[in-house]
Amino acid sequence: MSQTFYKKGFLALAVATALGVSAFAQADVKIGVAGPMTGANAAFGEQYMKGAQAAADAVNKAGGINGEKIVLVAGDDACEPKQAVAVANRLADQEKVIGVVGHFCSSSTIPASEVYDEAGIIAITPGSTNPQVTERGLSAMFRMCGRDDQQGIVAGDYIVDVLKGKKVAVLHDKDTYGQGLADATKAQLTKRGVTPVLYEGLTRGEKDFSAVVTKIRAAGADVVYFGGLHPEAGPLVRQLREAGLKDVKFMSDDGVVTDELVTTAGGAQYVDGVYMTFGADPRLLPDSKVVVDEFRKAGTEPEGYTLYAYASIQTLAAGFNGAKSNKGEDAAKWLKANPVKTVMGEKAWDAKGDLKVSDYVVYQWDKDGKYHQLEKQK
Repeated sequence: MSQTFYKKGFLALAVATALGVSAFAQADVKIGVAGPMTGANAAFGEQYMKGAQAAADAVNKAGGINGEKIVLVAGDDACEPKQAVAVANRLADQEKVIGVVGHFCSSSTIPASEVYDEAGIIAITPGSTNPQVTERGLSAMFRMCGRDDQQGIVAGDYIVDVLKGKKVAVLHDKDTYGQGLADATKAQLTKRGVTPVLYEGLTRGEKDFSAVVTKIRAAGADVVYFGGLHPEAGPLVRQLREAGLKDVKFMSDDGVVTDELVTTAGGAQYVDGVYMTFGADPRLLPDSKVVVDEFRKAGTEPEGYTLYAYASIQTLAAGFNGAKSNKGEDAAKWLKANPVKTVMGEKAWDAKGDLKVSDYVVYQWDKDGKYHQLEKQK
């Protein structure tokens, strides 16, 4: 991230977590915040912690959860499924959390949520979009974001209707999230009469994409769609440009919503013109103005999933307070029957734990390395 927002309290929490000890001996109620706090995708874990800590402070100031203060417990899964399960077991068995904000990568959220379900812990993910997160009948698994099968429709339609893509290369990172979203976008393209000229998988951690760039050139692609995260998207788009494919339009997803995309690409000049899908920018909503102003006064920009994590803490608090119980099952039942006012506007969930309304739109990066929401197409 280009800016930091670590308060003294969060620094103490992070150090204590690293040492495997509790940062607060007199914790009232604990809520886990799980995601990639280290590794290639740590920018998203940082967004989660910024938003969650600010929201917890606000909820505590307003009376907390059923009269008790929230204490956050960080869980670093590094976007690794096995590590996510270990984190989930620690949060459930050792930390005794009553709720979890997390995880980030769908491949981590899916196995970790099985642990939470067995322990009766309610969980809400700010960023996991794979349909299977909420399609397995877990009673206390929620999302603060949309689903791949919703996001893929928006991406596919935009490629056809606005970018006028005729020869589309669809790439993914072979992960549950990236491939799932690429498949959803591919399905919508096919439905709209555009059969991809290339469908290829990359490997997370790769940096040399010369072979796939050669295939994109040979296929004559006019649009490249990538389902995945910024550590691979950045080098991929740079290598496309360096190979002379400057007129090929590049589109990705909500896995690149961080200014770290500029860093991994090697400079703003390479991300200029890149498109991506993400939920409507919550920073533009009247409901978020006060909170956004507070973040900015503190020297940080609440980009990406920061406000999603903030809203997730608000939602858990509303569920527990509404149910007048600190049990996950009670909070889950209450949330499925009642809307919640959040920093992202009023939210409501269906029986699966999915948002009743999804608001995916298209953004574009500019020459200064900043992204902007585009007007919705008529």
